Amino acid sequence: MNRSNPDVYTYIVESEKWENELKKLREILLGTELNEEFKWRAPCYTYNNKNILMLAHFKDSCRVSFFKGVLLKDEKNLLFKPGKNSQSSKYLQFENLQEIESLQKLIPLYVKEAINIERQGKKVPMKAKSELEIPKELQDQFDEDPSFSDAFYSLTPGRQRGYVLHFSGAKQASTRVSRIEKYKNRIFDGKGFHDCVCGLSERMPRCDGSHKQLEQ
Repeated sequence: MNRSNPDVYTYIVESEKWENELKKLREILLGTELNEEFKWRAPCYTYNNKNILMLAHFKDSCRVSFFKGVLLKDEKNLLFKPGKNSQSSKYLQFENLQEIESLQKLIPLYVKEAINIERQGKKVPMKAKSELEIPKELQDQFDEDPSFSDAFYSLTPGRQRGYVLHFSGAKQASTRVSRIEKYKNRIFDGKGFHDCVCGLSERMPRCDGSHKQLEQ
């Protein structure tokens, strides 16, 4: 069975600067038990329809990001946290092809461990959830889609709070549901409610807000 996805190839060739690195990482990932999909505008690798990791490129690096990275043993201490308040995901970061090749045999071991974690049904223990009053409509979507819950709780507390305030501000349940659907992709992208298309928050001095917020 062909487990590759043509949209991933397009994503890679359009990355320009990171094409060779992403091709190598894709080759390694396709050599595992993972199935290749394309979600939230990026390559996503799954096992039995469960999200295991994502492949992405940034300005200064490319990454293999594990949804439940905090549960990996990481004896080599290679994983990074997206932020100090991140509770779930962790990622491997690469700045050139040589770094990937040096870990070519180790990356599949991390993937194998991540798959075993999913097989065993292990959950990431989320801390301080009680500090936020999660609206019922948002919790319902978390229950229906655990990957959405992981994405939300991987945001910084400030970003989580911003979304909760916006969602809870609607008086009608139908409006709350509509607001959640409207910002779901943004949450999966790791963006905050006030993040601008320039990549900064509109509240930051360096952003004048002229770019407007990300498409809503």
